[in-house]
Amino acid sequence: MRPAIGIDFGTTNSVVSVLRPDGTAATLQHPGGDVFRSVLCFWSDARGQVRHAAGPAGIEAYLEEPLDSRLIMSMKSYLAQRSFTETRIFGRPWGLEGLVALFLRELLTPFGPEMADARIVVGRPVRFAGDAADDDFGETRLRAAFAAAGFPAVQVALEPAAAGQRFAQRLNAPATVLVADFGGGTSDFSVLRFSPGPPRQVVPLGHSGVGIAGDSFDYRIIDRVISPLLGKGSSYTVMGKPLPVPPAWFSGFARWHQLSLMRAPRTLRDIAEVTRTAEHPERLRRLVQLIEDEAGYALYRAVSGVKAALSGAERATLHFTHADFALTAEIERAEFENWIAPELARIGAAVDAALVDAAMQPSQIDRVFLTGGTSLVPAVRRLFEDRFGADRVVAGGEFVSVAEGLALMAEG
Repeated sequence: MRPAIGIDFGTTNSVVSVLRPDGTAATLQHPGGDVFRSVLCFWSDARGQVRHAAGPAGIEAYLEEPLDSRLIMSMKSYLAQRSFTETRIFGRPWGLEGLVALFLRELLTPFGPEMADARIVVGRPVRFAGDAADDDFGETRLRAAFAAAGFPAVQVALEPAAAGQRFAQRLNAPATVLVADFGGGTSDFSVLRFSPGPPRQVVPLGHSGVGIAGDSFDYRIIDRVISPLLGKGSSYTVMGKPLPVPPAWFSGFARWHQLSLMRAPRTLRDIAEVTRTAEHPERLRRLVQLIEDEAGYALYRAVSGVKAALSGAERATLHFTHADFALTAEIERAEFENWIAPELARIGAAVDAALVDAAMQPSQIDRVFLTGGTSLVPAVRRLFEDRFGADRVVAGGEFVSVAEGLALMAEG
């Protein structure tokens, strides 16, 4: 019998699972844990040769030489963006499919024996990230990247449907389930009808998704707490007339997948030009230093940490220090929930759209299964409890349920 493999290539983390002989799925282990950071790092060694590493090794290489390396994050967020064609890394042009393929080879090489002749199912979001996302184009690029990595015959399945497959293993009676899968870049919802069997049957009834999730919540923290200290909301002068410092700089700075692009010489020259007549030039100089010093990953860790802390406490403190920029800010959970209210509204609208697509009312949903790191945010869980009742809402497998469900789907 051919092995069955599920691959969850995520915006923030990636996970690989295999189907056991007893019919359950298990996560394949990289050294250090189940999940593998979806990052690539490039650097030039002492002989001038460009080298690379992925996942934890990539982060370690970046932290050793942040000024002389290039950290690529959130590659998945670009898949459905036709505007992204290539980027240059140490003088070499890289297309997105090539970068993703390089990452996938690093992710999958340790599992060579399991991958040989395996049936492979790969996850994709219902809606890819980005305001102008082309979902079909995103899937085409995803397939092309797997083909370039040496896996041309993968199947593609919706990520929330895969999470539902894993959840279905605990059901002993037919049920209609709303599955909510929260990734780093997308939130996806599927309404599924399960019959435990044998054989187990899953009938998709409706789907919806929105290109926002954990990264969008991080963005709000940076936008409200950090960006004002880097010049957002201040002004500069042109021919005696005050003008606002370009807000697009701070939008790019606060989004992980755009941060590395801000090191472009033209962007840094533009910021330097505005700094000359800025109301608060020292703030813009801090912005430039954070960009030039590739301090984004340290900032990412600090912001993600305080967001996680707010899931378990009514207040938490954000600490971040780089060079002469030192920040300590206490954030109230209620304050954070107010900041993310626009994202919560869009998530709620997407949940309602999934119900409309399934032609069902909330009262017809037997169970709600939440998975993914953002499902741990209390305001997100409350959104589902208000619609469906707390007794019907369960969560689990926050980081592995999609990959394990994909492996179960590969069984057939």
